[in-house]
Amino acid sequence: MCDAPSVSSLLEWYDRNAREMPWRIGPADRKAGSKPDPYRVWLSEVMLQQTTVAAVKKYFLRFVERWPTVVDLATADDADVMA
Repeated sequence: MCDAPSVSSLLEWYDRNAREMPWRIGPADRKAGSKPDPYRVWLSEVMLQQTTVAAVKKYFLRFVERWPTVVDLATADDADVMA
């Protein structure tokens, strides 16, 4: 069973120490009601299976600039995406 004070402490620690990631909503924005973009989260999960966070951060930004939505990615030429 979860100890409520421990869970609360952990979440507070995360809010103070969370690393900024281009696919992640920061604690302040989350508290203001912003929601993560499922496409960006999914894309980051796929990319992070292959390499490090540092490498993915740079590549991720270029990728979503080129294909900002799942529709853009789905309609892109396969060879273009894999290049």
